[in-house]
Order: sequence, then C-alpha cells, then structure tokens
Amino acid sequence: MDLLNKLFKPKKKDDTKEMPREKGFADLRKNLQFFKERLKDCDDVVYREFSVGSKSQYGFAIIYVDGMVDKFLINEEILKSLMLEVTRSRPSPGLFSDNIYSLTLKGAVTSGEVKEEEYLDKAMTSLLSGDTLLLVDGYRKVIVIGSKGWTNRGVQEPQTESVVRGPREGFSETLRINTSLLRRRLKDPNLKIKQLQMGKQSKTDIAVAYMDNIVNRGVLEEVNRRLEAIDIDGVMDSGYIEQMIEDNWFSPFPQVQNTERPDKVAAALLEGRVAIICDNTPFVLLVPATLNILFQASEDYYERWFVASAIRLLRYVSASVSYLFPAVYIAITSYHPGLIPTDLALYIAGTRSTVPFPAFIEALLMEATLELLREAGIRLPGPIGQTIGIVGGLVIGTAAVDAGLVSPIMVIIVSLTAIASFTISSYNIAIPFRLLRFMLMLLALILGLYGIMIGILITLVHLCSLKSFGVPYLSPLVGTPYYELKDSFIKAPRISMQKRPESLSGGNDVRLRDKRREGPGKGGKSENGKKR
Repeated sequence: MDLLNKLFKPKKKDDTKEMPREKGFADLRKNLQFFKERLKDCDDVVYREFSVGSKSQYGFAIIYVDGMVDKFLINEEILKSLMLEVTRSRPSPGLFSDNIYSLTLKGAVTSGEVKEEEYLDKAMTSLLSGDTLLLVDGYRKVIVIGSKGWTNRGVQEPQTESVVRGPREGFSETLRINTSLLRRRLKDPNLKIKQLQMGKQSKTDIAVAYMDNIVNRGVLEEVNRRLEAIDIDGVMDSGYIEQMIEDNWFSPFPQVQNTERPDKVAAALLEGRVAIICDNTPFVLLVPATLNILFQASEDYYERWFVASAIRLLRYVSASVSYLFPAVYIAITSYHPGLIPTDLALYIAGTRSTVPFPAFIEALLMEATLELLREAGIRLPGPIGQTIGIVGGLVIGTAAVDAGLVSPIMVIIVSLTAIASFTISSYNIAIPFRLLRFMLMLLALILGLYGIMIGILITLVHLCSLKSFGVPYLSPLVGTPYYELKDSFIKAPRISMQKRPESLSGGNDVRLRDKRREGPGKGGKSENGKKR
C-alpha cells in the first residue's frame, strides 16, 4: 500500500501566481471595457447601456448572461424601477456619486438580493453565476443584483432510492433548491449551511451543512480541512469531491455515502454527521460513512421495528450470498464434493458431464455475461434497458444450457447471486461485493474452501483497517457502546433508541425521551392525579 501511495502521490502545487485583483473604475467606459475584454467572444453575455434623468445625465449599464437570469426581474425590478426612481428623485449631478448607495440600493432597485462588490473579478464570478451587474458612471463599486432564473429540473422522485413508504421528494441539480429541502425538514437555527466555491475554472458552489449543537467538531474540522486542500480545475459532480476526501483511495469500499433523498440527509444531520452539497448534481455526500450505515435504507425508520429488522437481516444475508455463492460452488465441485449429500453431488456431476469447461471458467463466463447485461441495461434508455436485461438474460441463459456450455445449476446460482446483489440498499456498497466475488472465485479455484476462508479473512482485516473521518468503518460492531447495536443488524423499537451514536455526535447524545416512563415509577401519578 505504501508503494501505491508513493506511485500515485499527487505532485506538489505549482507556484503559479494568480492575477492581481483589479478594483473598479470611476469611469463607466473603463468598467465596461474590462468586462468586454475578459468576456471576449462570449456572445451569450448581454450589455445594456442607458441614461436616466430629466436630461439623461446619469449613465448606467447592466450586464447579464442570457439564459441564466430572470428577464422579467431585470425589466421590472431593475430597469423600470431605476428609471422611475431616479427621474422622480432628481438628485443633484454633483452629489449623485455620493448618494448612489441610498438612491439605487435603498430605493431604485427593488430586488431582494443586492450587494456591492469592490473587485471586478469577483463581480465577474457573480455575473457568470447568474447575477446581474449594475454599473454606474462615477461610482467605483459594482452593484450585484440576484437575478438567477435558469430552467431547472425541479423536485422529482429519486431515481436510485425508491421506497414503498416515505417521502417522494428528491434533490435536484440546483443548490438552493437542495438547501431549501433541508430547511423545510429542519426548522432550527442550529442548522448551519456554509457555502464555498471549488474549481479554478468551474467555480462550482459547494455547501457544507451540519447541526451546530450536535455535530462532532473534530469531524467538521477535518471536512473543512480536506475541502480546502482540493485544488482542481473543475468540479462537475459530487463524485469528484468524494474521491478526493475519502481516507483510503485504493479501497474498493466507499468511505463517503451519497444519496438523493433529503429525508436521509436530514436524519443524518440529526445524528451529528456532515453533509456536502454540490451544485449541478442531485447527489449529496454524507460523512462519516460506515459499513452499517451503507446497509441502511430510509424505509427502515418508517416501518415497525420487527419488519425493518427482518428486511435489514435479509440485506446482510443477500450481501453474503452475492459475495460467496459462486466461489462456494467452485470449491465444492472442484475440491469438496463430499461436503454435500451424495444424491446432490451425483446430480451436479450429471448436469456438468456435457460441459467442456471447468467450474471456474463456467462461472466466470456467466458472471461476465451478467455484468455485460447489467451495464447494457443501465446505459440504454429505460424501457429498452429493462427489456435487454430480462430478454437477454433469458435468451442467453437458455441458449448456453442448450449448447452445453454451462450447466443448469450454474444458471440458477448466477441468477440468485444477481438477485441477491439487487437487494442491497446502496448501489455503491453493492459494487465492491460484485468485484470481490471474482477474487474469491479465483482463490476457490486455487485452494478450495481454504482459499475462500483466506479471502474472507483478508476482507475482514481490510475492513477493520478502514476509517471514515476518524470513525472505524465497522462501527458500531467494534469499539462502541452496546446501545449502538440497537441500530445495526437489527433495528430496535424507536422508543428504545434514545441516544445518538457516540462515534458520530459531538457530546449531545440524547435524541429522544420517553416521558411516559419519567417520574417516580409505575405507580406515579399523572397530571390529573390518577395512577398510571
């Protein structure tokens, strides 16, 4: 691992200095010239110069990017209101520059989001983010007016995390829509949303959300430190950030959780975790992330505890089947046929009598074909992809058995393995089990069941060595108080889960109180004086 870290260690940052920031000019022409030179050949940028006043003595200019602004807002709340207000107030030409703040910001521009910007490059970043710039002749600062109005997808049902019971809202590609979905669920001033920009060229807006009274301060500081250390040209998706902030880059297991569901993010914040929201993507990152958390689904907390516990146990069993089943078949048929009943062993031998390949090649062909069908189904449009997955699997499986290339029992094993992998709630935790399945198949070919045991041991040792922002990856199974096991393989009744996970929260660990049991005991009196 040390060798890999040395090979793939990022190079030191170059010492290229950024261009010095340039302040605005008192001359409107010079300010316009700056923007026109920097935005040369940008035909979607609109410049509008105009004069107002009884004698058209006051020069203005607005700049905006066509397609990223609300033109009705520009016409009604900037141009129209500015012309009417300046004409009505009739300020003295000599005092106009001194009174521009009170005249324009407090009276003329009626938009709700207005600020001043001293540096032209920062004003240009706001312009390219969808704001409108108002330049005033004789005034050095640029007035930045919030006018974002591009077309967005809106709030729709999540595509990757569907539930039978629970909210149907999912995140979208717009940052402010996503933060508003969190505010609707957590109407508390302790919900902090701090915004920053990432990417020297893309200047993508990133928001870090957390509950100030619950969050683990050590985790929050580490998140901020890792985000500040990122130096990249552009961030197109939260996956860029995920790969650069995780602890172990070479592990197949994800150490950062991603989700499209606002309810899952809100619940995670109430546990003390930190959310990283990236503009232009519906996937929000959650840290820390443990193996147990990645096996959980939102629906677990909306159903009764025994239903949720049964489904959660089924997921763990399915992950084991997805990981072990083909390798166990290879080991038994190749090395240990005596471990299964004689009749079953004879039946397997009979079905494989016409197969020209050993069990490993047979399993490898079927697993590779299944992965091809799965990938084809994802890349093709929805209805066509589903048809390819179903029809392709049936046709290829039947044809392979009829041709004698694979045995019928191998088709059954591969099908059960595929179905088991689909039951895992998180797509990014299902992928490692699918990949490690091939490693385990190879070990089973070489050493039989002993190879499988070695593979399982290597996987467990690796999982024990992993951490996510300082939290053990196998938490709460190791190194945590016993009460955290109430939300692990099984889910205890909601009324008994009174404390937050100790490894996630920052000391404020009480999240629920059973007031029915508070008081002098079962014989205590209620408010009306009667015994309980």
